Amino acid sequence: MIENQKLFELLKSKNLLSPEDISEIELAMKSNNFSNLDSFLLEHKIIGPEKLTEVKAEIYGIEYRNLLDLTIPEETLKLIKKDLAENYLAVCFEADENKMSVGLVNPNLKSMDAINFLGKQKKMNVQYFMISKISFNSIFKQYQKMEDQISSAIEIKAKEDQAELLEVKKEDEADILNMEDSESAPVAQIVSVIIKNGVDSRASDIHVEPYENESRVRYRVDGILKNALFLPKNIHNAVVARIKVLAKMKMDETRVPQDGRIVLTLDNREIDFRISTLPIGNNKEKVVLRILDTVNAIVSLKELGFNSYVLSTLEKNIKKTNGIILSTGPTGSGKTTTLYSIINVLNKEGVNISTLEDPVEYQIKGINQSQIRPKIGYSFATGLRSLVRQDPDIIMVGEIRDDETAELSVHAGLTGHLVLSTLHTNDALGTIFRLLDMKVEPILLASILRVVVAQRLIRKICPHCRKEVGLEEKKALIIKAKEELFNLKPERILKEIPSLKDINNFESLKLFHPVGCSRCQETGYLGRTVIGEAIEIDENLRSLIINNINEIKIENVKKSQEFISIKQDGLFKVLNGESNLEEILRVIEV
Repeated sequence: MIENQKLFELLKSKNLLSPEDISEIELAMKSNNFSNLDSFLLEHKIIGPEKLTEVKAEIYGIEYRNLLDLTIPEETLKLIKKDLAENYLAVCFEADENKMSVGLVNPNLKSMDAINFLGKQKKMNVQYFMISKISFNSIFKQYQKMEDQISSAIEIKAKEDQAELLEVKKEDEADILNMEDSESAPVAQIVSVIIKNGVDSRASDIHVEPYENESRVRYRVDGILKNALFLPKNIHNAVVARIKVLAKMKMDETRVPQDGRIVLTLDNREIDFRISTLPIGNNKEKVVLRILDTVNAIVSLKELGFNSYVLSTLEKNIKKTNGIILSTGPTGSGKTTTLYSIINVLNKEGVNISTLEDPVEYQIKGINQSQIRPKIGYSFATGLRSLVRQDPDIIMVGEIRDDETAELSVHAGLTGHLVLSTLHTNDALGTIFRLLDMKVEPILLASILRVVVAQRLIRKICPHCRKEVGLEEKKALIIKAKEELFNLKPERILKEIPSLKDINNFESLKLFHPVGCSRCQETGYLGRTVIGEAIEIDENLRSLIINNINEIKIENVKKSQEFISIKQDGLFKVLNGESNLEEILRVIEV
């Protein structure tokens, strides 16, 4: 085990701890009850498990690897048998004829000797990597496929009396609660497997849908819904009942939609699930579980994938002490994630940050987060009125939905607050007209709006199975890209495409097709990135907003500032080999 002090000093040297964190740790280390710094850091959410593992790997002197996004081929996984993997917390995640790559949670001589002996038997060299317990648990579940786990539970369920679960009546609720609270109950196992595999698959949502002859479970991964499994139709009501029990929802109410929440600890981290039920006839309900995983959700602006121009524009404007910064786009385009990333940058000891959200998606340490409740009159507008009396420096409003919220947001920006919010518009320039339609005075809008970012999320091509495009297709893509990028400065193009060394040598770039493999669940895509455009409200635009609204056009914007459209940014992602043209056209209007 790594010494507490050694780990503490390394974390401080890497500036991974705030002054408050350091004081809190030093105070705890002086306590007689303090034993393990790892546990303390994770329990108090001072540092995430993956970052902590990366730092510890440096102390051990071996390379760190994050395995959370990996699906391991069965023949590779089984190079280390299940019982051996469980005993030594070790998994094989890559292999060829001569070498096996092994991830270890606790690098030590005992486990390495055992794996080395196994490698000699198979005539393979072993390369070690340090992985988190979360990564290990994610891979270890792949020893048993979801279908096998579900089938086993259904077989047990088929042997039991289903009457109490299939006829959910109010007088039986206590019996159902008692029966389904048992983790060994087959329906509880089915729900547990569905949820755990959804998290392991990187799903953002889980859909459980009843049909005439079966119940379908689908996962939304990288923005696309995909069938996960089918259940017997007589299981559906029992599965819904179990989810409602966990979410503390009304068991006897199937006529109207309900909302609930589940907080589960999976792989040593808390994951929040927002539950929504919808009656769809025949005494059936559809259930959707939104997965809110803080560990993988809040990342830096750069990690989101913004191009260098959008990034520099945002970084410059978030340093201002007042005004409004807006993130726009359709539902599911990552707007709220962008705001959380900005807040994470601004979250300092001397700053008071307050939010109004619907709902509060991710809890952030040091932020005052409030959930609006329109049913009782607590809306974004009424919340804003109260919030400005809470001495905030920065206010985040989840969404500007109406004229009143728009007006109050503008006045909050005018009175010395930095306001962050979202709007549903298709492009950055359209946001100006949308706010004017909301009856915001042009002179007020011109003086307080700082920057508007419009964005979409696109899927990234899986790096493990991608295939380079043919010569003819590559030429056609490059010609199309040049037509779209012709109005940008050569130095900007070179900055956005690091592998392009000569502006006249686009042919040197490598472009790729999606193919499909076990790691990307045969989709050809793995993970998502953002494409976006940013418009800064400079003197030129302020003058147009106040004096000549009809002249607010992209051509006039380009006269005073550099501008990269969402489509151009998408083409940069294609030319960088991150995505393909079909994916760009899927998410933007052409």
